[in-house]
Amino acid sequence: MDQSLYEKVGGEEAISKVVDYFYNDLVLKDESVRHFFEHTNMDKQRSHQTKFISFALGGPKQYTGKSMAKAHEGMNIQPEHFDAIVKHLHDALAHYAVEENDIQTALAKVGGLKDDILYK
Repeated sequence: MDQSLYEKVGGEEAISKVVDYFYNDLVLKDESVRHFFEHTNMDKQRSHQTKFISFALGGPKQYTGKSMAKAHEGMNIQPEHFDAIVKHLHDALAHYAVEENDIQTALAKVGGLKDDILYK
């Protein structure tokens, strides 16, 4: 039986580490996107993002948060912002030695959300 991508990357604990690195070492140090998080409770954001990514990668928990369109409402995210976040996610997964083909699978899932995130 094939492992889900969630299982291959090490489950929720590993994803939590990826998310911490993603925000602390990449997103919040990037002047082009960090302003989107100025008034964000980052502990809550990290927890929420860990659950969302776990769900997106085939994890056992169901995502119950806002829709992507609703969550990004009023942010007016442009393609360059979206691309920066995708690059940071790539780099965070690579930092934790996730195989490139698995990273590309994860990024394809994120890319499928682009229309729900941009220009809202």
